[in-house]
Amino acid sequence: MAFAAINGITVHYEFIGDPGAKHTIVFSNSLGTDFRIWLPLFDELGDDISVLLYDSRGHGLTGLGAAGLGMEDLVDDLVGLVDHVGIDKAVFCGLSIGGMIAQGLWRKRPDLVRKLVLCDTGPKIGTAETWDSRIEAIRKGGLAGIGDSVMERWFTPSFHKNRRTDVVGYRLMLERQSAPAYIGACEAIRDTDLSAIPPTITVPTLCVVGDQDGSTPPDLVRGMADMIPGARFEIIEGCGHIPCVEQPQRLAALIEPFVRKA
Repeated sequence: MAFAAINGITVHYEFIGDPGAKHTIVFSNSLGTDFRIWLPLFDELGDDISVLLYDSRGHGLTGLGAAGLGMEDLVDDLVGLVDHVGIDKAVFCGLSIGGMIAQGLWRKRPDLVRKLVLCDTGPKIGTAETWDSRIEAIRKGGLAGIGDSVMERWFTPSFHKNRRTDVVGYRLMLERQSAPAYIGACEAIRDTDLSAIPPTITVPTLCVVGDQDGSTPPDLVRGMADMIPGARFEIIEGCGHIPCVEQPQRLAALIEPFVRKA
């Protein structure tokens, strides 16, 4: 484990692979998870790819901070971490809110971005009503109270049937997150509209979504891809909201040649 003091909080991160590897991917995780969701994908990547994993603000072992949590805070945390590690330029891969962070990073520090992989995300996710409803449910029943509905959005019925123990494990990951941080992240997503950013993206971009994603459906991700000049759009069949867990081999098969392409 590694920790860094970034923007007044302690950020938990891990740099895995050869520091001299030809390619580096920085991964940003989804709401209610920590960086362990990317480990199944890392196992599928070649030795010429190193990765930077981190827990976003208030998630996993990263602190929340007294100032709370907003989208700009999340973007600034990533910028600070990349600078701390000494990465000059990388491929940034973000899932769900992590994909929004990656878009915000492009706006703030395009010099850091070689390519983008935007997984199961969009420039605007959900409505104020849906986020307010989720926030109210958490305030009443905690994260355990929304566990069933979240697992239904994260994973396909097949995953629930064939990998029941894994579903229990990922539900525990969700429930052990900080409720105040989760609510803060919900508010950040609710209050963020990045629709002006995708048309400005000039680096190669891969947009990926699970065909059964219950949080960011294929049409949402396709619409984002259509806004990005020259973006590639791919659907992973038999997959929900978290392809790095449910279909890591298929996601790796998309990411690897995209990253290596000159």
